[in-house]
Amino acid sequence: MRAHMHRLVAPALIVMLALAASACQGASTNAQEGWTPPRTPDGQPDLQGIWTNYTATPFEVPDPTDKPSLYSGDPDGTGRGTGPSSFLNDTSDRKLEKGRSLVVDPPNGRVPIMAWAEEQRTYRLLHIQDHYENHTPWERCITRGVPGGIFPAGYGSGYQILQGPGYVAIVYEMIHEARIIPIDGRTHVGSSIQLWNGDSRGRWEGDTLVVDITNYNDKGNIATNAAAQRVRAIPQSEALHVVERFTRVDENTITYEATIEDPKVFTSPWKVAMPLTREPDYKIFEYACHEGNLAIPNTLSAGRARDKNDKNGV
Repeated sequence: MRAHMHRLVAPALIVMLALAASACQGASTNAQEGWTPPRTPDGQPDLQGIWTNYTATPFEVPDPTDKPSLYSGDPDGTGRGTGPSSFLNDTSDRKLEKGRSLVVDPPNGRVPIMAWAEEQRTYRLLHIQDHYENHTPWERCITRGVPGGIFPAGYGSGYQILQGPGYVAIVYEMIHEARIIPIDGRTHVGSSIQLWNGDSRGRWEGDTLVVDITNYNDKGNIATNAAAQRVRAIPQSEALHVVERFTRVDENTITYEATIEDPKVFTSPWKVAMPLTREPDYKIFEYACHEGNLAIPNTLSAGRARDKNDKNGV
């Protein structure tokens, strides 16, 4: 019953926030020196609009020990991958800026992953045809995760931010997710509750929306897509703690930051920073992903066919 009510309440809240957003459209200022963000009717700094995250900057600083063939596609059991590992599927005529890496801390631009977590990731990617749990939640059409859902993937990169009294909502183009962030001062849910995307609680620090996320389960991954390079398929634990910061710095740019801490997976906290670009003409389309699609059965059946051929010496 609770799950049924959630399915009813969440869409209703999104509609309410959309109506609130329409009431304050046009309250914008040109991006100039001394620019200050517009305000919503209830006084919040206005982050509303449709934003994208296309960039030419790699997720991490490359290293000679990296295995891009493993991280960039669905390996066939030998480590050979097939997919791209960039965010450059943007079809607009913009010029994408290329920085050193989206990981800005540690200073070397590398995520400080524990050895066991890298070993588990590598095993699962090499055995992706053996069990559905070796696939990331994105491939299983469950979720791209938080904060992973905002990490660039190269397509399906639209995000609509809506605001209303007491709430900020983010509608993700990919995997049809709507994330509702209370900003009314309520505390996190009880420690016995663990969620795929954690429990988000927001607050304003000046013009910056700060979102504190706790109460994760240990079933997801910190990043699910190939563009995250070697961070793809790294596990998360129930100790994961994320702090996001959304700061609108001009008419068409939000600076997004995420600080990730998981003492069971990483040797120290690390941070990602990148711009979100306002695109009022961007069209958010349905992302028709569902857990019952044929991708996973086909992958597993291919693995069983491989096993049969190996047994028969083919």
